[in-house]
Amino acid sequence: QVQLVESGGGSVQAGGSLTLSCAVSRSDYNTISMGWFRQVPEKEREGIAAIDRDGSASYADSVKGRFTISKDDDKKTLFLQMNNLKPEDTAMYYCAASYLLYCSGGYCYRGEEIYWGQGTQVTVSA
Repeated sequence: QVQLVESGGGSVQAGGSLTLSCAVSRSDYNTISMGWFRQVPEKEREGIAAIDRDGSASYADSVKGRFTISKDDDKKTLFLQMNNLKPEDTAMYYCAASYLLYCSGGYCYRGEEIYWGQGTQVTVSA
C-alpha cells in the first residue's frame, strides 16, 4: 500500500509563498508518477502538477509559472513550491501517486488507480 503524508500547509497573504511536502512510503517509489491536486468545497478535485519517475514535471495552466513540483528520491519526498499565491489558490491540497499521472495542454490527467494523502489546507487571504 502507498502511504503519503503531506505537511506544510497554512495561511498566507496574497503574493506570499508556501512549500508543501509529501513523504512517500512505498517499495515501488521509483516506478510511479506523483503529483499534487487541490479541492475546494462542492467542486471536483483538480490536478495541478505532476512529476514522473525520471523527474519530468508538468503543470496545469492555473499554476504554471508560479508553482514548482520537485522530488527528493533519496528521501522519498515530494515537494510543491508555491509562489505568488492568490486567494483563488485557497483549497485543500492533496499529494497523489499513480502509474498514470501527467499534465498536458494545461490540464492534468490520472489513472483510475491512484493513492492519496490526507490533505493539507492552504488559505490565501487578500
